Amino acid sequence: MAKKNDAFYFDNFMASANLAVQAAELLYEVMNDFDPEAIEASVNKMSEIENAADDIVHMVDDALVTAFITPIEREDISTLSNALDTMVDRVEGVLHRIYFTNVREIRPDSLEMAAKVLEAYEQMRELVRELPQFKRSKSLREHVIAVNTLESECDALYIDSMRRLHTTEPDLLTIVSWRDVYTFLEFCADASEYVADTVESIIMKNS
Repeated sequence: MAKKNDAFYFDNFMASANLAVQAAELLYEVMNDFDPEAIEASVNKMSEIENAADDIVHMVDDALVTAFITPIEREDISTLSNALDTMVDRVEGVLHRIYFTNVREIRPDSLEMAAKVLEAYEQMRELVRELPQFKRSKSLREHVIAVNTLESECDALYIDSMRRLHTTEPDLLTIVSWRDVYTFLEFCADASEYVADTVESIIMKNS
């Protein structure tokens, strides 16, 4: 197998980050202009994004098997690659729960959370974009802080939304459905923070 140059890994990180943002954009669009009758088509579209993200992980893993020299530790490459893939998985998880619990109407606070998730994912993408030149980047640390801040804001929204759900919603099935949706939205925010923390760890090891 031909030696992979450093750009191979960073380009695939970026491709994964782009897919994560695409997934978050799709979720927000579905929730913002919600049509219960069109949800299955959106689930299929999300599945295509998730499959593309999986393909990147497999490609990176295959390259690592035969790689002699890598730009950063191979364990860190694998961790970051899988963490980026998890971001897509978590977004797909939100849409799946809207679909299989047969949600008929979007709660406003969930849309607010979805907007925060999208913003966090966009900041994560800019963070990944800066990774190849992390020793010279002037904005990388700002993106890490932005992701962490957005995750904290999503935490607060999650607590408020869950409290509101359990104190104002009389229907038990609605509570069960939305508890899952809110939780997976929070998982999305957690996944973006894990990517930021992973990048920060890589920078510390290589500085």
